[in-house]
Amino acid sequence: MRDGVVEVSKGRYRETFGRYLEDFKVGDVYEHRPGRTITDTDNVWFTLLTMNTHPAHFDYEYAKNTEFGKPLVCSPFTVALVVGMSVSDISQKAIANLGWGDIKLPHPLFPGDTLYAESEVLATRESKKRPEQGIVTVKSIGRNQDGVEVCSFERSVLVWKRGFGNADD
Repeated sequence: MRDGVVEVSKGRYRETFGRYLEDFKVGDVYEHRPGRTITDTDNVWFTLLTMNTHPAHFDYEYAKNTEFGKPLVCSPFTVALVVGMSVSDISQKAIANLGWGDIKLPHPLFPGDTLYAESEVLATRESKKRPEQGIVTVKSIGRNQDGVEVCSFERSVLVWKRGFGNADD
């Protein structure tokens, strides 16, 4: 494998994504790109699909009278986007997400804002019950286009060790 490509037969290559347990080093930071501009439609669809009926997310007249004066991006959508943006770097080769913790939303995100994300590797270890797998814990941070932190959380994922699983199939 070289630069995210593996030769599957002579002259034939397949793009690969993600990392094995051995590829993660504590302290490494992955900047997830591209960024994602959140549209009003994105926000309203997510809000209604998840049955979040708070009008601050989809009722412009209601939102005019809040301290923000406009609709807010639904906070679970912000978390979901940061997780999604991190998949190719953190969990593309994961078996499962094991959990999220310490979720913080220190600043609002609005339709029209662009979200950028990064993740720092906090810990890695071999699984005690699954010798071919390991656990990676990261702290992910989402920032808006001005660099203001809008979301952070810790996430643990169960990932394959190199040479195991069907991660490159």
